[in-house]
Amino acid sequence: MIGARTIVAGVVGQPIAHSLSPILHNAWLAAAGIDGVYVAFAPKAEHFTAFVNGQRGGRAIRGVNVTVPFKEAALAVADEASARARLAGAANLLIFDTDGKVRADNTDGVGLLDAFEAQAPGFDPAAGAVVVLGAGGAARGAVAALLLAGTPEVRVLNRTLSRAQDLAIDLGRKVSAGSLADAGVAFAGATAVINATAAGMAGGPGVDVPLEATPRDAVVMDMFYKPLETPFLARARALGRRTVDGVEMLVRQAVPSFEALFGVAPPAGVDVRSLALRALDA
Repeated sequence: MIGARTIVAGVVGQPIAHSLSPILHNAWLAAAGIDGVYVAFAPKAEHFTAFVNGQRGGRAIRGVNVTVPFKEAALAVADEASARARLAGAANLLIFDTDGKVRADNTDGVGLLDAFEAQAPGFDPAAGAVVVLGAGGAARGAVAALLLAGTPEVRVLNRTLSRAQDLAIDLGRKVSAGSLADAGVAFAGATAVINATAAGMAGGPGVDVPLEATPRDAVVMDMFYKPLETPFLARARALGRRTVDGVEMLVRQAVPSFEALFGVAPPAGVDVRSLALRALDA
């Protein structure tokens, strides 16, 4: 039963109907016996800032996770931000404090690295160069996480070169920029390739890059998860590359998000990945 004391949180994006986040968080809430609910919001792009400002004071909504295309805007509208959000230049979590301030964080990096640990055991982010495809908020979070984990070189490739160059300037000398047309060269010697573009989402053809140019021991990850095995991951798997899927990252980043939103760790013993996979199959 939803009542006057129910804690409300959610996820905001556009589009948002594909999001599995409500399934994860509501399963944890139920198992923990917390009077809370986690829902989805889809404001128009031009209304995002107004949506956030309307939640100041935390009397309606405790906080929200933020997904495409609002992660950079989420950081911009916040009054305070964690070091990892500032480094990323993007936020995937906003907390609405009772004093009217909005706090931003970025748990994407935690989710990304934990997903690699779970599905590509032995992968060492500090062992060599990593290629990130895309230059939006998701890519920024990935690059920041890799730098904090000791990756010596991150090669950012984007369809619009200027956006990759801006990201590289913002994040420092260990980050280089190129266009997607440079992928064949950039993949040489890479320990991992991470797709942070929405290409391939919801059945699209996927980002067109020559994965066969990656080293045989490279790990390939897609941050998006609908379908679970995107065309990008299917091609990588066919080449014999180890892969990391977006559902694993989603589950892993949701853990610190839940803690920030509801004040406790998610209860153990809830197989939220299976719940997410069941929803994808449906």
